[in-house]
Order: sequence, then C-alpha cells, then structure tokens
Amino acid sequence: MSTTFYLDSSALVKRYVIEIGTGWVQALCEQPDVVIAVALIGLVEVAAAVAGKRRGGLMEQATSDAILGDLQADAALQYVLLDVDQHVVDQAIELTRRQRLRGYDAIHLACALRLNQALVANNLPSLVLVAADADLLSAAQAEGLGTENPNLHP
Repeated sequence: MSTTFYLDSSALVKRYVIEIGTGWVQALCEQPDVVIAVALIGLVEVAAAVAGKRRGGLMEQATSDAILGDLQADAALQYVLLDVDQHVVDQAIELTRRQRLRGYDAIHLACALRLNQALVANNLPSLVLVAADADLLSAAQAEGLGTENPNLHP
C-alpha cells in the first residue's frame, strides 16, 4: 500500500529551490510507492516564492522559468491536486479558532484533514503532512495527523 504525503508550500518549494531539506523532499517525491498531495494554492505559493527570488536577484530568469515549468509538469503528472472549496474554507476557519495558524496554513491543514478523512474511510493508511512550519506542524499533530519536517533532514 502506498503512503500519502501532503506537502504544504514550505515543503514543496524545497523540491525546486535548494535549501535545507531539499534532498529529503526530492528523494520523497521520487519514491514509486508514495503519493504526493498538494493543494492548488500551494502551486501559486511556490511560484510566488520563486518569483520573489528572481526579483530579489537571487535567481536568473532562465532558472525561474525552468523551475516554474518543472512545477507545472509535476503538478500535471505526479501530484494529486486538491481543490479549495467552501467546505475546505469553512473547516479552515474553524481550525483558526482551535489552532495557531496563518490563513493559508489553515487552508493547507483543512485540505490535508479532508484527504485524510477520505483515506481512512477507504481503509487506507493515514497521510503524513510535510511542512517546514512549526505552527502548522503543531496544529496538524493536535488534529491527529502524522507529520514530517524536512528541515530536520538536511
């Protein structure tokens, strides 16, 4: 049985931009028995982070374009993409009442919880939320999800 990993943008960006945890995230994404789930908004967050590095002079235009091309290709071919609908927004609002979360982190957690609920209902293993954000990881653990911090795997 495959394991499902939900990557928020702080983890997903590590697949495309070299930083602490990049090797671990890249290795995870290359495993054949792993499912990578990503919220659609996570793709935009990664694109914005790459664009910020380019505007800040930390990355050449050609590199930025190549990364965005890889991101879009991986999204089309490899990731399970999760929509953000009214149910996810409502759950994210509720999560902000219980947990210390920024807006999009609440959306990421709501997406992960919704997917996890579907997995468990179908007798599949629970997912693991991957993030490099301490508040999101704490909230995910409090909500009963397994977690992994790629920054702990330099």
